[in-house]
Amino acid sequence: MHIALLSAAAGLLPALALAFSPAVPRTASPAIRAGAIEGRVRDGGGAPIAGAHVVVVGTPHAARTDAVGRYRLAGVPAGRHALTASAPGYRTERAEGIAVAHNATTLRDFTLQAAGAERDAIAGRADESRADAVRTEDARGGRQPVAAAPKVGAEAQPGAGQPAGYAHDRRYARMHRRPGEPLNTEDYRRIEDNRFHSVRSTPLSTFSIDVDRASYANVRRFLLEGRLPPADAVRTEELVNYFTYEYAEPRGEHPFTVAADVGPAPWNRAHRLVRIGLQGRRYAARELPPSNLVFLIDVSGSMSSADKLPLVQQAFRLLVNELRDEDRVAIVVYAGSAGLVLPSTRGSDRETILGAIDRLQAGGSTAGGAGIRLAYEIARRNHLPEGNNRVILATDGDFNVGVSSEGELVRLVEEKRRQGTALTVLGFGTGNLKDSRMEQIADKGDGNYSYIDNLLEARKVFVSELTSTLFTIAKDVKIQVEFNPARVQAYRLIGYENRLLANEDFHDDTKDAGELGAGHTVTALYEIVPVGARSGVVIADGEPLRYQQPGIDPVRPHGDEWLSVQLRYKPPQSDRSRLMRHTVRIRDELREASGDFGFAASVAAFGMVLRNSEFRGSATLDDVLDLARATRGADADGYRAEFIRLVEMARTIGVAVRD
Repeated sequence: MHIALLSAAAGLLPALALAFSPAVPRTASPAIRAGAIEGRVRDGGGAPIAGAHVVVVGTPHAARTDAVGRYRLAGVPAGRHALTASAPGYRTERAEGIAVAHNATTLRDFTLQAAGAERDAIAGRADESRADAVRTEDARGGRQPVAAAPKVGAEAQPGAGQPAGYAHDRRYARMHRRPGEPLNTEDYRRIEDNRFHSVRSTPLSTFSIDVDRASYANVRRFLLEGRLPPADAVRTEELVNYFTYEYAEPRGEHPFTVAADVGPAPWNRAHRLVRIGLQGRRYAARELPPSNLVFLIDVSGSMSSADKLPLVQQAFRLLVNELRDEDRVAIVVYAGSAGLVLPSTRGSDRETILGAIDRLQAGGSTAGGAGIRLAYEIARRNHLPEGNNRVILATDGDFNVGVSSEGELVRLVEEKRRQGTALTVLGFGTGNLKDSRMEQIADKGDGNYSYIDNLLEARKVFVSELTSTLFTIAKDVKIQVEFNPARVQAYRLIGYENRLLANEDFHDDTKDAGELGAGHTVTALYEIVPVGARSGVVIADGEPLRYQQPGIDPVRPHGDEWLSVQLRYKPPQSDRSRLMRHTVRIRDELREASGDFGFAASVAAFGMVLRNSEFRGSATLDDVLDLARATRGADADGYRAEFIRLVEMARTIGVAVRD
């Protein structure tokens, strides 16, 4: 099939030359003879090494090991190859002449030996980083960045000349840059932890749901690289929502259920933890509407490394293999200019779609705004009135040509959202990840944001959780919680700092909020101070009112209730919201943080420790480990076991940095 171009203008052709190879005749692409390599990476004592990097030398094929040291390299061309396996603190091992046969899997394990010199180098970099940070702060006359007491994930401060509201990534990059690496220019929006509010003066708490999970994968990437993430890269609610929890399936008229329970807050025994959970209805593939998808792929020069465009191609291959005949896919690329690589094509024509993906190459600057405009235009031309219309953007977020300001991009995706096209954003790579921008445009585009750090994460997003990633069952989902002053004196929402809404927005159907996908679970946690509890936290109380006193008689009405939860949502094809209510009573209280409740609490505590939050109470990484191990429960996919390994890594890295 000829690869179509949107414009025949001569000026566009050179810009697209780096994005794909010349058009081919209308014949089937020759089958690629390929196989796979898999195995495990262990240390000299036989223990698995998580996060080791295994590469097929001279190809884009690379993988990282999972929590038990396993890796898999799929689509490796048949023939003989050299492999390397590496991990921080170990000597790199190389294996020559690994034979790969067509449609077969070759097994190859690695044993990495500890490298004392590399460990010394890691410790030396930590010492150098602390000295560099001290010198920088002394020059500014600022405070010492390293506290006397051992802390993990100290909060980054804004730097001179940097816009307010953003973490000072340059200082973080200098402190954690490895020798020979380019300067890190990643962007993270500054997060101020939610504070405790008095129920007497502020009884309502309102926020939009968040189904993004990018922060968890990004935090994992930092830890597997042997470094702690910057505090503002840690969005605690996304860590908690990376995992699924056992909530009841919806059975009534609403597309999801609401559940809530109360238990002890592990980091402050005088407090309670409230968990609010949503469970979206699950659908079989045959029950879902057809999809009109546009893959919008960044092929600029910044995407050339193995963890960017080559991984993008592998990820989209997984998605293409899940498509049905009634689904359609178009492919738009952008570098110095934007162009159409593949017109809308039936999902069953996999060879044509995969061939277009395989021919992509990186080079040029980044006309991100132009690419998004073109992708939305292609989606509009092929719009399915009753279908799933969605642009899937894969990029490192480094838009530097054309429409590039966050405000312009947000206005663009909001306009297209109202026309019925959603936006899913996939972040890739390291060094210049524009996390804050990608999260923002996904939020405003009625979509979701994921960070893909390896092929296993791509499989999670595009295979295991395909329906929740692509198919919306409820939009503009808002939660409003009213606390009972007879039982609760103060509360704090854990995470969701960039999803807070004004209380009046709850009833305003014009206010945008988060979307819930098919089968999605959403979890929100509140830390509450019961009436009569002795607590040392500072409670934000409003000024005394002159003409009225808020609250109710604390001993009479609704004395057996902790709180009431209201939810508003819109069906996907409607602009009018529907209301749900749920009440949490004293009998719903748990005696201990066990099961799913306890595991969610352990993940929240991990986020607070990484952020060095003032609200982490007594929580330490040792406490997080103990609670996570005790409450791991069923773990068929191994995600919870991986979490435990990441906590162990964070503890080890934290000790190395402090010592």
